[in-house]
Amino acid sequence: MCVDYIKLNLSTRKDPFSLSFMDQMHECLTCKSFYCFLDGYSEYNQIVINPKDQEKITFTCPFGTYAYRRMPFGICNVITTFQRCMMSIFSNYVERIIEVFIDDFTLYGDSFDKCLEYLSLVLNK
Repeated sequence: MCVDYIKLNLSTRKDPFSLSFMDQMHECLTCKSFYCFLDGYSEYNQIVINPKDQEKITFTCPFGTYAYRRMPFGICNVITTFQRCMMSIFSNYVERIIEVFIDDFTLYGDSFDKCLEYLSLVLNK
């Protein structure tokens, strides 16, 4: 489904939450021997939209009028909202065992066993 949210994005107050720079994140990895990369794409589409705001993203198609209940791609604050959410969830682990960039997660450790231990912690979280 492709919906044009240009007018909505122009009238939306922008979220000032800043994203990390990929090169800064990779600096934390230079001394580590083991890495594990995770892609959180399916979680990206799990952020619930407040029911009172769902009407703002209503779209019409030949089969009727619909509104997303979860954040779709194309809305200007989706990326920063997701990043803020991930940083909140993994706040105890960021810059210690994991780096988070939107829906990409990099776990790292000094040994294979430590990396597996951290992977287990993150997946359980």
